Amino acid sequence: MANAAEHSGANGHAGVIGDESRLGAARLLLWALAGALAVRQAAAVLRVPPGEWLNGFHLPGSLPGPVYETGQFSGTPFAGLVLKPLAGLAAPSLEVAWTCLTLLCVAAIGLVAARGLPDPVPRRTALLAAPALTALMMVSLPVREAASPGQTAVLPVLLVLLAVFRVPGDRPAGLLVGLAAALQPALLLFAPLLWLTGRRPAARTAAVTFAAATALSWAAMPRDSWTYWIEHLAGTGLGGAPDGLSNQSVHGALLRLGLTGPLEILLYAALAGAIVWFGLRRAVRYARDGQLLLAVAVTGCVAVAVSPAGWCHQLLWVLLAVAGKVGKRAADRPVWPVAVVLAMTLPSAVLLPNLAALAPVRDNVLLLTAVAAACAVPFLPRSSPYWREPVPTDYGRPAAARWSRVPLLPFWRRVLSRPNLLLELLLIRVGYSLYSHIRAAAPTSRSLAEGNGSQILGIERALGLDIEHAVNHAVVSTPWLEAFFNFYYTSFHFVVPLTILAVLYWRRPGDYRWARASLGLATVLALVGFWLYPLAPPRLMPGLGFIDTVHGPQDLANPSYGAMTAISNQYAAMPSLHFGWSLWCGIVIVVLAPKGWQKLLGALHPLITVCAIVATANHWVLDAVGGAVVVGAGFGLVYALSGPRGLQLSLPGQRTGAPAPGERSGEGLGEGSSDTERELRGAARSS
Repeated sequence: MANAAEHSGANGHAGVIGDESRLGAARLLLWALAGALAVRQAAAVLRVPPGEWLNGFHLPGSLPGPVYETGQFSGTPFAGLVLKPLAGLAAPSLEVAWTCLTLLCVAAIGLVAARGLPDPVPRRTALLAAPALTALMMVSLPVREAASPGQTAVLPVLLVLLAVFRVPGDRPAGLLVGLAAALQPALLLFAPLLWLTGRRPAARTAAVTFAAATALSWAAMPRDSWTYWIEHLAGTGLGGAPDGLSNQSVHGALLRLGLTGPLEILLYAALAGAIVWFGLRRAVRYARDGQLLLAVAVTGCVAVAVSPAGWCHQLLWVLLAVAGKVGKRAADRPVWPVAVVLAMTLPSAVLLPNLAALAPVRDNVLLLTAVAAACAVPFLPRSSPYWREPVPTDYGRPAAARWSRVPLLPFWRRVLSRPNLLLELLLIRVGYSLYSHIRAAAPTSRSLAEGNGSQILGIERALGLDIEHAVNHAVVSTPWLEAFFNFYYTSFHFVVPLTILAVLYWRRPGDYRWARASLGLATVLALVGFWLYPLAPPRLMPGLGFIDTVHGPQDLANPSYGAMTAISNQYAAMPSLHFGWSLWCGIVIVVLAPKGWQKLLGALHPLITVCAIVATANHWVLDAVGGAVVVGAGFGLVYALSGPRGLQLSLPGQRTGAPAPGERSGEGLGEGSSDTERELRGAARSS
């Protein structure tokens, strides 16, 4: 027994060492990624010619000139007083120094914020938080804009974080907060936060420092101070139109909605007052709860939202709000961080469709995220029983890897509980938007696409598969058949897959994950085909006599082929996802549907689709073969990485977590379960 104990202890010690080495390697990789992203950002800035970059300061070269002479400088008079002497420096050295200093401040924010996480901090989080946050900030919209000349938004964030977490003593901390407010006046809201959390000397010092810096700028630059504070009401309209998309404040949003005059001012004042009231109360509550970083992030979000001009480069506070925990279930924890990261790194057009009804939301994504963090997101208090131990996720029976050299990864574990709906919708929307952008960016060389089209036609002739022309003209000569195939081609491509995913999500969450993963992998493989093999469909092949029944006559003498080519890449035809997605639908329905007539409908869908894509001259027969190949590869990869679909059942005695309050064990496996699943559960009960 002693030998066994020694052996167990040795194994445990080795396991700890192994975990430490893996964490160390992950930390180095994340810092390397952050460094690479910083170099990329620096290269993007330094590619600007030095003379043009210096003009981006929007400051006159001579010291006596006013800083708001061009109306493009958006900083405070105090910021102009500090930055104005830099305009006389040599452009190349100033460009390099400014860029490097900005990126170093971003890295410092990551380090300080990671030290401010509330205790207890898991070791993995403690080691990886700083490089992960720094990497995220490097790709965020605020940092990409803050690296521009003359932007000082990163420095106030660092000053506040240093004041709260690193600087000992209230008066030095208040001095830093006051300087931050002198650069960005709305940050004076941190003084009430300090006052209400018991740091009254720091609050007084912050207010005095702000007043002294503002008075100094009035004495040194009276004309500029009058312009900023009186003529433009704290900078509103400087550096850009107040109703421009860059102004992500409540004031800017109201102006974009068409409100002006006294009504807009009254509504803005009411909304700003409500946001300050609720936001500061929440910040004080989180600070007293020991979540000081979250309190700082909430206050920063409030400051940017209520500022008359809350520019995008000032919204770095939103990323710090990922420090808060949301949701009782472990499966719900990623929703808020993922939503924040997507909102802060991707253009709003990627997050939401280009529909007029969604314009008010799409134009104010950053503002809405900041207001949500400040006033609405239900962050858990540390006293909650779910703070440290959320309701765990149910996993199915482990499966061995199908490839000996490709071990199963943690994210391929069979999750049995229903995924969070908001997270799924976010990922589906972003995934489809990225798919659309990559497809549109694929090579569009007309000569190459037509050459590949001739190659495909030659292969089909050799195999006796060149039936497209005969089918196309036969359908055109039958009006009702042409109308049917046109309707089928344009109507069911997206509706059927989305309907299947929705039904599986609600009725069969385990099968939903299996089906979603296979569809995603097939789509990624198809994008590779679009890049490597641009192909002209039959309707865009000149001299072959095909009739485009869906889009109407195309002018093949015009390289743009009319308006359709401007909408999407018309040469992204091999493989055919029109057929591939329909085949995926058919396979999923045939495998999972409990009724015979449902299986029959599922099998008919890809058959009718392949007839439609050939009859309308939108695809070659071999395009459908390519679609079948990528779909088969998608299902095959899921099988290789996660095992057969049947192993996703939750068998008694193998659940790894307890159900959430009010949630039944094995939810989603009752109604709609197949006979095979019932038999497996019965066998498990009998054993």
